[in-house]
Amino acid sequence: MVVLHSKGGFFLEILKVVDLKKHYGDVKAVDGISFTVERGTVFSFLGPNGAGKTTTVEILEGLRKKDSGEIYYFGERKDVLDRETKRKIGVCLQKSAFFENLTVWETLKLFRGLYGTGLDLKEVMGLFSLENIEKKMVKTLSGGQLQRLAVAVAFINDPEIVFLDEPTTGLDPQARRQIWDTIEHFKNLGKTIFLTTHYMEEAERLSDHVCIIDHGKIIAEGTPSSLISSSGLKTVVEFDCDQDVNVRYLEKKENHYVVETDAPEELIKDLLKNWNVSNIVIRKPNLEDVFLKLTGRDLRE
Repeated sequence: MVVLHSKGGFFLEILKVVDLKKHYGDVKAVDGISFTVERGTVFSFLGPNGAGKTTTVEILEGLRKKDSGEIYYFGERKDVLDRETKRKIGVCLQKSAFFENLTVWETLKLFRGLYGTGLDLKEVMGLFSLENIEKKMVKTLSGGQLQRLAVAVAFINDPEIVFLDEPTTGLDPQARRQIWDTIEHFKNLGKTIFLTTHYMEEAERLSDHVCIIDHGKIIAEGTPSSLISSSGLKTVVEFDCDQDVNVRYLEKKENHYVVETDAPEELIKDLLKNWNVSNIVIRKPNLEDVFLKLTGRDLRE
């Protein structure tokens, strides 16, 4: 029996997955994973291609059938997503298809109408910087404009939980950060975001909880800071020096040193006191380092 935590009828766990499985012959795409997503948080699902994350998300969105396991939305078990549950969910797929001859405004109006309710169209236009292209037909949009429209559509019905699958792919750095600000805006309004992304900086900035999946299994989860601190990875300090420096180093090429340390401040004080060092660079471990250590693969492989 699974008990979901609630407070006055308000369920803190908006989504709970228990022992979810999906196999294709001998391929165990999803192999008995369990996790919870708390209300008002950004939950990031990370894994290399073929790890099982897309299969999992499509099952949760009702696009693919599970083999076994339990899925709970808003405190109720859902073997099949009913209409009422779907009204509370927003989805941005990796590839979205819209009616090419509709304008941006008409597209948002259409999707809001399908749900029968939703956010104010002008507000959404402003949040996703679509107001200057509202009269443009979908078929004339650039890749970045089309992606911003797809993310806007995911929020148009004012959902309680939004699945964003690679929401900033194809966006320039400025537009990407604008989407980050918008995600944080909706999170502050109490919305729940289920995020898959290839950008580690994105996951590290936005996530309250990170779940790393590989070969159909969850291999680590926690806050970004807890995953980094428990990884055992050390800070890397690089510097140049034309003297022999009495320090244990990972790598040395001519006058360039690469050193791994648990105490970078003390190391730098010692270097500056005793040697003529220059071009000091400090790189603390980040979520990408943790991912590479756990999976041995780059996220884009």
